[in-house]
Amino acid sequence: MKEIKVGNENLTAKIPSLPVSAVFDEMRTCAEGLTQEAAAERLEQYGLNKLQEARGKPLYIKFLANFTHMMAMLIWVGGIMAIIAQMPQLAIAVWMVNVINGLFSFWQEYRAEKATEALKKMLPTYARVLRDREEKRILAEELVPGDVVLLAEGEKISADCRLVEQAQLRVDQSTLTGESRPISKTTEAVVQEGLSHTEIPNLIFAGTNVASGTAKAVVISTGMYTVFGKIADLTQSMEEQLSPLQKELKVATRVITYIAVGIGILFFILAVAVAGVTLAESFIFAIGMIVAFVPEGMLPTVTLALAMGSQRMVKRHALIKRLSAVETLGCTSVICTDKTGTLTQNEMTVRSLWLPNKSTDQKIGKTINVTGTGYEPVGKLMEGKTELSIREDKQLYQLIKAAYLCNNARLLSPTDDQDDKESQWTILGDPTEACLRVLGVKSGLDVENEERQNPRLYEVAFDSRRKRMSTIHYVGEAQSGKSIGFYGKNSRMAFVKGAPKETLELCTHMFLNGEEVPLDEATCAAAMAANDRLARDGLRVLAVAQRTIAGEFLEYTDETVELDLVFLGLIAMMDPPRKEVAEAVEKCHHAGIRIVMITGDYGLTAESIARRIGIVTTQHPRIITGFELDSLSDEDLKKAMKEEVIFARVAPENKLRVVTAIQELGEIVAVTGDGVNDAPALKKADIGVAMGISGTDVAKEAASMILTDDNFASIVNAIEEGRSIYANIKKFTTYVFTSNTPEAWPFVLFVMSAGRIPLALNVMHVLSIDLGTDMVPAIGLGAEPPEPGVMDNKPRNIKDHLITWPLLFRAYPYLGSFQSIAAMAAFYFMYWTNGYWGKLIDLPSSGDLYRSATAMALAAVVFTQIGNLFAQRSETISGFKIPLFRNRLLWVGIATELTLIVLIVYTPFMHTFIGTNSFPLSNWLFLILLIPLLFLADEARKWFARKALKKEKENRLNGLAKNTEGGEV
Repeated sequence: MKEIKVGNENLTAKIPSLPVSAVFDEMRTCAEGLTQEAAAERLEQYGLNKLQEARGKPLYIKFLANFTHMMAMLIWVGGIMAIIAQMPQLAIAVWMVNVINGLFSFWQEYRAEKATEALKKMLPTYARVLRDREEKRILAEELVPGDVVLLAEGEKISADCRLVEQAQLRVDQSTLTGESRPISKTTEAVVQEGLSHTEIPNLIFAGTNVASGTAKAVVISTGMYTVFGKIADLTQSMEEQLSPLQKELKVATRVITYIAVGIGILFFILAVAVAGVTLAESFIFAIGMIVAFVPEGMLPTVTLALAMGSQRMVKRHALIKRLSAVETLGCTSVICTDKTGTLTQNEMTVRSLWLPNKSTDQKIGKTINVTGTGYEPVGKLMEGKTELSIREDKQLYQLIKAAYLCNNARLLSPTDDQDDKESQWTILGDPTEACLRVLGVKSGLDVENEERQNPRLYEVAFDSRRKRMSTIHYVGEAQSGKSIGFYGKNSRMAFVKGAPKETLELCTHMFLNGEEVPLDEATCAAAMAANDRLARDGLRVLAVAQRTIAGEFLEYTDETVELDLVFLGLIAMMDPPRKEVAEAVEKCHHAGIRIVMITGDYGLTAESIARRIGIVTTQHPRIITGFELDSLSDEDLKKAMKEEVIFARVAPENKLRVVTAIQELGEIVAVTGDGVNDAPALKKADIGVAMGISGTDVAKEAASMILTDDNFASIVNAIEEGRSIYANIKKFTTYVFTSNTPEAWPFVLFVMSAGRIPLALNVMHVLSIDLGTDMVPAIGLGAEPPEPGVMDNKPRNIKDHLITWPLLFRAYPYLGSFQSIAAMAAFYFMYWTNGYWGKLIDLPSSGDLYRSATAMALAAVVFTQIGNLFAQRSETISGFKIPLFRNRLLWVGIATELTLIVLIVYTPFMHTFIGTNSFPLSNWLFLILLIPLLFLADEARKWFARKALKKEKENRLNGLAKNTEGGEV
């Protein structure tokens, strides 16, 4: 007995081309299904019909990762060194930083990848099959190849199957393809080549569901061999890459480590060789220097800044799942976006009608514009400036009536219990059909009466081969035997809508001035010209026709119904762009971000929308279809990406290849998606963006960010926040680094003076700054709103580091020097006001006076950091131009650090724990005078920086002008 090669591509390609009888033979089954014994054998052979979850990292490994990265290891080592130096309180303090930060990070990011679990949830629990010639209800995971399954409307499909019987079957494949339109299916053998799996009309797939009709099908693939399973395997096989910020923090940690350890070693040598300090004391001083230059508070501050940034993004309709993804947005250089629902409103709207019309000026046809957008049935029918009424225009009435009745969608009015924000018109069904329902209500059609007077008798469903749909109705009161005038007695009417070319080919007459007259070639040509014109404008066009059916019909089929049709007119519709998208696209252009549209729609429609909202700016952009994409080599695809390009008629699975090609060009890519097939591309992208409203669970789990409003403009808002967050990280890095200098100088002076200059700040003082007074103000800087012009610059080059030479210069030798002078001045101020006036060395290095002096030095650092806080709000913009109360968290930070310093100075517990003592209240005046020191110093630097930037800009413009005059440009 031959073996069924489940999941074999040759089998998948072969089965659709076989007639039904041969399908049973190929799968070693029959119309009555498998026996229970045969099913059991196959279950043992092929395994359960479920998705196998790839073995990922254990939860404890993910947990420990938050405590073992490079910055955390630096702090662990610092604690060990503190233990060796007999400073256990220091070790406990720095270790608590690691513990608290690690727990917080793990809690924030406890959203381990669950794409596979989401896929499992989409599979039904039970299935109906024929076993031993009887219908049985079994667990879906017990399905095997060769099983015969029974399906009805509303049921989910549990495995990939080949149809053998069907009645009016339409399947919703949106979870796989992203297309909301239910697809009509057939049992006929398919010999057409070049179709993707989901386009084959006699195959149905696991994870999809029956929209309407009934069917019998043979299972051909189960579990990981289904289309669903292959997507799951592809998604699982992709390893999560480090974000740009994670990579940059590793670099920053190395830089900080080199600086701290290098300075520690240097001063250990100096202490021993120059100052003659003992090895033990020199080691303690070296540790003090290392601790002074390790910003222990930077790690939790970065984490909290990212967390606050993600919270701000929620308010702008972007939900961040992974903290490190927040800043990745700031590096984004390319956005790969779909069209429907993201760039557009996903509310198909009829924009114009075209009706055949012969007039005296030889102009054939008339165009009627339809106002209003979306599903709210408010609008007018306008011919020029004249409003039309269907009550006075039989031709217009018949077109709209036919389109309304040849329809399976439903228009839902707002419910009374909805609040104002949610109170809107919605639909059930195909958006293309729904907008025709909206047109009927807009035009004033008495829809309830029309449905009552013209009940549906039968439907010939739409299929992609015919590109048409027909419904047969009793007309008027024909069902009761009453006369209905024009159509005669007991008449039935077929209403047809479909692609213009395919529908017009079947028309022999047209409806003109209330009569059916022969359709001439001139009118047919004019209709096709109107279709082409509307399509170029980005509109989707449908032709509408009708046919009176007299006598008895044995069978309603497309061959018997769709012939000798009467042409009624054309209806043009479009999914209008979201109002805010054009502005968002313009922002992207200013920000140096490229937008690439990847859509399943037609090229002309995609180009029209892209041009309308500003994505396309050249006259002839390249449009690459999915078929052409399959024939391109990787190198040709990369070359194509250097042009202005649109990917049209592309299946969602092709996104992965496009994204990979763009990343290999060195770009940081954000990708939008909503379907199951989008999951691999979303995971591959540097920042995957899933649709929160229309997106599947699988897409949401694979993505790093979810748009709660499905709006492209929200991506741009999130990028702005991402850029702001990176800028804020640089701000508080500079802020934190500045205080390292006054923390280090006391050790330098102590060692260089061989202990004759008392140590103004000890290690616990340093720690009280890094983990105490500096923390909340630094977090406040992390909450700074985006600076003006943040979206006018190109995306950050990922090769540019967080810690740069200009940042180090600003923090250490420039602002740090001013702060060091202020701290030492405060330290000596305490001695001088207590009888040691003018003396710099050989001052008391213990006792209450000494501890009060160290408290003054510590307070001086805190007070100068207040001025530094306002200085760091911008890099070049004057601090005087930034609203003082724009960021309330800064003031919370100031209040916090002032409260802490008061507690440190005046509470006995802090005296013992940190080693300080109180000082007179009058000394606070001296400290208050230090507040503007760093702010004013940085204002001077900013003035020179702005002047240099202005001069550089003038030189660039002058150079450009000279080149233009010389003919070089």
